[in-house]
Amino acid sequence: MITVNDIAVEFGGTTLFSDVTFAINETDKIALMGKNGAGKSTLLKIVAGENKPTRGVISAPKEAVIAYLPQHLLANDDCTVVEETSKAFAEVFKMKAEIDEINEQLTIRTDYESDAYMKLIEKVSELSEKFYAIEEVNYEAEVEKVLKGLGFERKDFNRPTTEFSGGWRMRIELAKILLKKPDLILLDEPTNHLDMDSIQWLEDFLVNQAKAVMVISHDRAFVDNITNRTIEVTMGRIYDYKAKYSHYLELRKDRRIHQQKAYDEQQKFIAENQAFIDRFRGTFSKTESVQSRVKMLEKIVPIEIDEIDTSALKLKFPPSARSGQYPVIVKDLHKSYGEKVIFKDANIVIERGEKVAFVGKNGEGKSTMIKAIMKELDINSGSVEVGHNAQIGYFAQNQAALLDGDATIFETIDRIAVGDIRTQIKNLLGAFMFQGDDIHKKVKVLSGGEKTRLAMMKLLLEPVNVLILDEPSNHLDMKTKDIIKDALRDFDGTLILVSHDRDFLDGLATKVFEFGNQRVKEHFEDLKGFLEIKKMDSLKEIEK
Repeated sequence: MITVNDIAVEFGGTTLFSDVTFAINETDKIALMGKNGAGKSTLLKIVAGENKPTRGVISAPKEAVIAYLPQHLLANDDCTVVEETSKAFAEVFKMKAEIDEINEQLTIRTDYESDAYMKLIEKVSELSEKFYAIEEVNYEAEVEKVLKGLGFERKDFNRPTTEFSGGWRMRIELAKILLKKPDLILLDEPTNHLDMDSIQWLEDFLVNQAKAVMVISHDRAFVDNITNRTIEVTMGRIYDYKAKYSHYLELRKDRRIHQQKAYDEQQKFIAENQAFIDRFRGTFSKTESVQSRVKMLEKIVPIEIDEIDTSALKLKFPPSARSGQYPVIVKDLHKSYGEKVIFKDANIVIERGEKVAFVGKNGEGKSTMIKAIMKELDINSGSVEVGHNAQIGYFAQNQAALLDGDATIFETIDRIAVGDIRTQIKNLLGAFMFQGDDIHKKVKVLSGGEKTRLAMMKLLLEPVNVLILDEPSNHLDMKTKDIIKDALRDFDGTLILVSHDRDFLDGLATKVFEFGNQRVKEHFEDLKGFLEIKKMDSLKEIEK
């Protein structure tokens, strides 16, 4: 058991949280929830030993192994994927090498009666006891299994890690953590860099093979599938629910209803007594009663209602010209890279106002099709037509690189915001997790995730009639995703959406294009209808 005892974090005269106490048991799967800025990542870093609290202590058994995956990594690359991943077993390999070295010394030395020789025997006995107590493992096979589960192909194994993007290097770090089989795994937004196939594999691993887990994630389905306990950080304290995320939401709602009722009753009680005091203050016969009630009111501890975001921030797309009847027409499209065929004879017709989802296993051509529509790559044969007056807004993960690095966050949005939304720029920035003095930071100092959020926000404020979004929900919290989802529902233009976020897709797409086996198949049902026809419970099954 790992215990968090009376933890407090204070900086600059501000208390982030205080008197936080809870225990993590060996089979707990905990979701750490709370609004942005509540202190979730700070608390996770404290449990990981990365940060020190102002007060309080973390207690853990001496042999306990705690592994932590942060949102952003700063890693040096000097080896291949397999070599880097195998570092998970560095301690085991070191122990084996030390045993072999001592045994070699014992073979060649002849001072059998000396203290030094006896100490070597004691040392090798102690190390051997530890080493042979470790479950026998085929380390190469374990590395291969985890890397393949997280989306790597065998041909990637001996490539230098420098050839991979930040998201793929994050997967390598995740692989190392999983291979260590720690007593507690701490994950901060682990699904941001994973496709649906890898998320499904990670879910199965965390549920069936991991010991204790604590995770921060804005992927509702992921959190619900893996956790059995929810700790909410709010207003400087925590609430601990023995419930998965969806049940926690119901319990939290009930808690706030009871808080509001108690608060209203307390306010009524205070008002009634204050009225009595004001009415009879100075009345000699009531002096004792007045003083008694004044003292009573002074002793009352005000009931607090936990913060809940009641802001009705609504993102509305600016008006744009009407596109032609068919904004996107793809005929008999064939695309291959060398001998690898991505798809052939692909046909797609999207009508004005349709909202469609591209689904399928990673690598089957969803993003390739989008790049073909955007004329960002050469095709082998067939045609791609963009219809009359189609004004396309395109979001991909590299959109962040196109931002003006010398502009501030506020300037980036202020330059394009028009109409009523101009009066809500700060509120809108807050919804996208840019708050306080952060809005005056220059874009060039932002992290990759922050730039991605800003690029997404910028796109949604530009007048377009066709939106193409490739994995738009990464790096967004649940509230922001809800704001964007509501806006996309109301968007009267055409929407093409690729996403591994099942909750985000549900209710948006009215038609599905399924990518797989070098083909693109059109389904005229919404996402739920598509899954029913496929006799599947969730999108993750199509990903297998």
